Amino acid sequence: MNKLTSSFTMFSSLQWLFFMFANTVVVPLSVGAAFDVSPEVSRMMLSASLLFTGLACIFQGWMGHRYPLLEGHSGLLWGVMLNLGLTASSLGMSFTEIGGGVATGLLLAGGFTMLLAVFGWTSVLPRVFTPMVMTVYLFLLTFQLMMVFFQGMLGMTEDGVMNVPVSILSVVLVIFVSVLKIKAPRVIGNFAILIGIVVGWIAYVLLFPGSGQEAPAAAFAFDLFPLGAPNLEYGIIAVAFFAGVLNMSNTIASVQAAADLYGETAKPGQFRNSFFFTGLFSVFASLFGLVPYTPFTSTIGFLQSTRILDRKPFFIGGIMLAAIGLVPPLTSFLVTMPMTVGNAVLFVAYLQLFGTAYGSLRGAVFNSDTIFRLAAPVLLGVCLMNTSPAVFGPLPVLLQPFLANGLIMGVLLSIVLEKVTNWGQYEDKAVGHS
Repeated sequence: MNKLTSSFTMFSSLQWLFFMFANTVVVPLSVGAAFDVSPEVSRMMLSASLLFTGLACIFQGWMGHRYPLLEGHSGLLWGVMLNLGLTASSLGMSFTEIGGGVATGLLLAGGFTMLLAVFGWTSVLPRVFTPMVMTVYLFLLTFQLMMVFFQGMLGMTEDGVMNVPVSILSVVLVIFVSVLKIKAPRVIGNFAILIGIVVGWIAYVLLFPGSGQEAPAAAFAFDLFPLGAPNLEYGIIAVAFFAGVLNMSNTIASVQAAADLYGETAKPGQFRNSFFFTGLFSVFASLFGLVPYTPFTSTIGFLQSTRILDRKPFFIGGIMLAAIGLVPPLTSFLVTMPMTVGNAVLFVAYLQLFGTAYGSLRGAVFNSDTIFRLAAPVLLGVCLMNTSPAVFGPLPVLLQPFLANGLIMGVLLSIVLEKVTNWGQYEDKAVGHS
């Protein structure tokens, strides 16, 4: 029995490690590319990312919200940083000027988040991020992530078209993992994500020899502010700070969803502690040019897929991830994992996130009037996600990062609609006419 328990813990920990790594590796590398840093700096950012992501998971699970939730790089802030880096020329600024402004804004946002936690002011946030706002956020996050993973599955060529053989392998892998999850015995289905990554990686290497991702050994040396030293570019600071503050909505959604999964009610202290550690590690992230942290709501989909709610494998996975960040050869090995394989497996894992978003409606019934509170922000966000940022070129450059981000605009519209409209009167009116 002990051997079975030990083996279960070992495989569960490896599964957590691959899940954490697959959600982490592409972020620092893509940010480095957007800001045109050297390969050595990109590898340093990757090592720092693995180290701090592992530590952030450990501290959140130990003293923060105390749930096994991946504390990873914020998808919202990732999009903002990529957009700012890729539009540097149109903004008329250098990469280091933008990077320095981003660093200043994110340091301020991280410090502000910690102050809210220390002084107990986080209790005001649920008044802004109401249940309906959180529902809108969950739907938009689901759509954003699924589009990222779907495009990543296709193995885009330099011409921007799909790589057909790679895409076929990705589709087969999606079907394989889905069948394991649904049809296989529970003991196997619990490890569908891990099995999918290992099988997919082996299949990719056998089918496409020599086409795997290459990564020279990373140097064990961390440099401060690789994207640019903090400065006073007020417009960039404002964009980064606002996005950093809005990022706090993710903590509320994640902790509430985790509590529901465990059949518990999240306590105010859990939110306060979670905000503090998110702010702390976001400050660390800003020092090393990384995207700030947030509890991943999408982890709920992973937990629902694996049905493993024990925290021990989560802690072990976090320790291994942090250790890999300190061992350059291990970092270099894991970076060779084909990203199309990781995206295909995560596509299946995050299908569960749509269920989390749908469940957050808690059986709500809409009529022709009240449907606006959900449909307007969600559909606006989806429309913006599918609109090229170049469309907003004629507008002021500092508005472009906001308007081009469907997640930000959808959540903002939802907050406004919830504050300026008494939706209860429309519900009553519908009842009165029935």
